[in-house]
Amino acid sequence: MPHRSISPKLAYMDAKSRIQFRERLHQEATELRAADAGTTDDRAPVELDQTSVGRLSRMDALQQQAMANAQSRRRTGRLTAIEQALKRLDGDEFGWCENCGEEIPRGRLDLDPCAARCVECAAG
Repeated sequence: MPHRSISPKLAYMDAKSRIQFRERLHQEATELRAADAGTTDDRAPVELDQTSVGRLSRMDALQQQAMANAQSRRRTGRLTAIEQALKRLDGDEFGWCENCGEEIPRGRLDLDPCAARCVECAAG
């Protein structure tokens, strides 16, 4: 881990703030899991039997299935990011850039508590 420059503004990472970030991350994870569970039927294999469903209906069903699968992959990716953020909270790495070790601004964490890099490092 690179050297950290300690900021006097680090007060936002007091215990209360850490609890708020943790609760927010857990809430988002719960919502994502519920949304994913609600689309299980949409992600099910599409029946290709022409005698029971017309060609256009099958095409529409395949498109809906593809969109539901894409949404599920995005949710899974976000859940992974949330799990990583929770691990950083547990390991006292939350709020520090994983690349340069500098403090991640509070505003960036307020927008996305999963942010693991400062703006400069995230920009490339």
